[in-house]
Amino acid sequence: MSLNATQLKHVAHLSRIALDEAKIPALVVDLNAILAFAEQLQDSRLDALAPMAHPWDQSQPLRADEVTESDAREALQRGAPAVERGLFLVPKVIE
Repeated sequence: MSLNATQLKHVAHLSRIALDEAKIPALVVDLNAILAFAEQLQDSRLDALAPMAHPWDQSQPLRADEVTESDAREALQRGAPAVERGLFLVPKVIE
């Protein structure tokens, strides 16, 4: 699929994008290059490929899901100006 200047102007009008007349030929070339690249994805040789998350076949080492810190809420709230039921109280900023 390729795009010409008339089609580009029509799409720009529909999407309410202002185009500089001097830049239209360069935009047509760039958009046609993008469309040509997208057409490569329709290649039937790609149908047998399995999707992959990363081009290198690696796995992410994960750490064990363990609690490493103790509950320090009391110590952290000790210096707060206002606390109620374990929550910091702050001034109302939206009316």
